[in-house]
Amino acid sequence: MKNSNGKQSLQKLLAMADVRIDGSRPWDIRVRKPAFYQRVMAGGSLALGESYMDGWWNCEALDQFFDKIMGAKLDKKVKTSTQLLWAVLKARLTNAQSRSKAYDVGKRHYDIGNDFFRVMLDKWMNYSCGYWRNAVTLDEAQEAKLDLVCRKTGLESGMRVLDIGCGWGGFAKYAAEKYGARVLGITVSREQVEFAGNFCRGLPVEIKLQDYRSLDEKFDRIISIGMFEHVGVRNYRTYMRIIRRCLTPDGLFLLHTIAGNTSTTSNDAWIEKYIFPNSMLPSAKQITAAAEGLFMLEDWHSFGAHYDHTLMAWHQNFKDNWDKIKDAYDQRFYRMWTYYLLSCAGAFRSRRNQLWQIVYSKEGVKGGYQSIR
Repeated sequence: MKNSNGKQSLQKLLAMADVRIDGSRPWDIRVRKPAFYQRVMAGGSLALGESYMDGWWNCEALDQFFDKIMGAKLDKKVKTSTQLLWAVLKARLTNAQSRSKAYDVGKRHYDIGNDFFRVMLDKWMNYSCGYWRNAVTLDEAQEAKLDLVCRKTGLESGMRVLDIGCGWGGFAKYAAEKYGARVLGITVSREQVEFAGNFCRGLPVEIKLQDYRSLDEKFDRIISIGMFEHVGVRNYRTYMRIIRRCLTPDGLFLLHTIAGNTSTTSNDAWIEKYIFPNSMLPSAKQITAAAEGLFMLEDWHSFGAHYDHTLMAWHQNFKDNWDKIKDAYDQRFYRMWTYYLLSCAGAFRSRRNQLWQIVYSKEGVKGGYQSIR
């Protein structure tokens, strides 16, 4: 009876997003275990993701499924789970992104294997949104993004550049090779330090395992691509103060970050547990409040729809190359990453998630900043 009631409740909920249980369309779900209904109705987004990892349900096109349910804001209507309540409470009472926890996401996410990320990402090893305005392939989109960042910040030969959250060294390598910049890249991932060091060998690039809070030197340009999501709202003001301290008087700071439409203090429960621990998406209000009085806003560029294309390209690479890496992982890992990549694609497609590139100066660009697209 409980399962029946759970099924009926979930059917009504999904119908609001034009999703059917055991339907024939690509975005419909196929349920394998009757206990799925009560599990999801009680556990929300965490239970939905875990039950998919466990093989309790399938969907031919998860990206389309998530586009529909997030567009209909069904996640706001499902009963809040105790896990989510705890996550919100923890975010309010503790600093989940403190110095002592800064390296957790490196160990649990970015250190899972350079070989894994190499088969999924582009030739520059970018693990952030590509710029698809005139691009057809993932390599083209990511190179366009790197060049966009360099042009927006007016990068010139000899400039000293700080790359906060440098990943596998893609931007550092591009900025040094194409623009003659001298780059310091910092990351909280040991695997990334090893890879980036080799990737950028022979170039004026230094890669360090370092938390941003220990920075205290001057740079002409500061770049942060896909790292601010790990900073946390309690640390936004500190982050901005450190950037200001390290930026030369006429320097520019470019912030490239995923963002949300509303201010929160915690992450999605499933993403928090399985993908990005101690992370959260900033809002426009939170970013501007952190920067107020420290920087002058020069440019704000929104192209979140491009992340949909990027994630779909990553998923295609992941799926096409799974046989090359599957001996190092298991089927549950495969389902977890499939769910992660495609659910995020749906979140960007429905415009629930955003991607922003923001350019700041310390005192204002004389004569005005020229926006570049």
